[in-house]
Amino acid sequence: MRMRSKTAVVAITLFGVAALATGALVSGQQRAPAGPPMYRVDPFWPKPLPNKWSMQQIVDMYIDRDDHLWVINRRVDARPDELTAMTTPPRGECCVLGPEVLEFDPAGNVVNAWGGPDYHPGWPGRLQTIAVDRQKNVWLSGTMPGDGIIGFSKDGTFLRDFGHRGPKVPADQVKQDNQQTATFPPGIGSFDFDEDAREVFIADGFLNKRVLVYDMDTGAFKRGWGGKGIPLGEIDNNPTPPYDVSGPPPDQMQFAPALHCVHFSRDGLVYVCERGSDRIQVFTKQGAFVRQFWVHPSTQARGANCGGIFSTTAPPCGTVYHLAFSSDPQQRYLFVADGTNNMVWIFNRQTAALEGSFGGNGRYAGQLHWIDAIVVDSKGNVYTGEVEDGKRIQKFVPVGR
Repeated sequence: MRMRSKTAVVAITLFGVAALATGALVSGQQRAPAGPPMYRVDPFWPKPLPNKWSMQQIVDMYIDRDDHLWVINRRVDARPDELTAMTTPPRGECCVLGPEVLEFDPAGNVVNAWGGPDYHPGWPGRLQTIAVDRQKNVWLSGTMPGDGIIGFSKDGTFLRDFGHRGPKVPADQVKQDNQQTATFPPGIGSFDFDEDAREVFIADGFLNKRVLVYDMDTGAFKRGWGGKGIPLGEIDNNPTPPYDVSGPPPDQMQFAPALHCVHFSRDGLVYVCERGSDRIQVFTKQGAFVRQFWVHPSTQARGANCGGIFSTTAPPCGTVYHLAFSSDPQQRYLFVADGTNNMVWIFNRQTAALEGSFGGNGRYAGQLHWIDAIVVDSKGNVYTGEVEDGKRIQKFVPVGR
């Protein structure tokens, strides 16, 4: 049930969140100076899901050419108390498991929904990434052994399996191999398409530590690289070493898993989310290293008490869960989803200067709990998705000063 209240407003400042309630600033905080835009959270977006569907982990999002929001509604971690309408007889009014792919129009209505574990034989065991191409075909990947990249039309008709699937074996039997390119190991951290070049870029960085590029149409391997652009042959196959967490992560050459996203800017650069080092690395599309910058590096990035892709006991660490670019032609700002601190950090994309932030851990509108996904539409609206027990979508609307 949604309570009717005045829309909360989130003001981005260099120091965190200034919430505007009924037009007045929260005591003790000030308006941000000129800089990144201010946002208000829309507490009524999206509209309630139909058919008593439960909203589960919103692990990834994609904005298509029509500003429709596509999300992964990952249901593998649904709790019994969320599904009381599924018992026989029902012991509650709501809810039931819904489809795992949802499409929302700009008004927040579900206009398309399909998918789930029995939907297609190649359906990923644990969904991780969604991408939508110019034809509005939908591509999905997962993190379990044997998962690959699989494509569907917008209405859910199967189109193609990208192949390169590894064997379905217990996860602890899969070893690092950063040199082979014939199969994907478990844990495609992210992928995205360069449709002009007809290439797919894969952040192969839950188990391995590299970026791979394949032909989008034939599936043929084209190139790959490791941290700071090193060749595949120079990537070691050893566990990433620990570091003294009383300080920032080391400026190491090798990528540190998990690599959690890969996206392109309009000026042809490739941005890779390196959550295991609180770092974003930037490359040309050919793999030449351009620059790097750190995201809240005082946050522990990895260690014995940090969970990973297959952990059931410990939460993950690190700060760079996902990123998105602002909608202006120059893409001046970079929005970084930090799922450990539950913040959205706003960086100047050219200078890497931190210019603002919003969020903060909590359940109220405008706060975040386990943010894992972030996208920006053509009008500058920012959408966030939360996993673990956060399980919601929020929309942040830019407002004038």
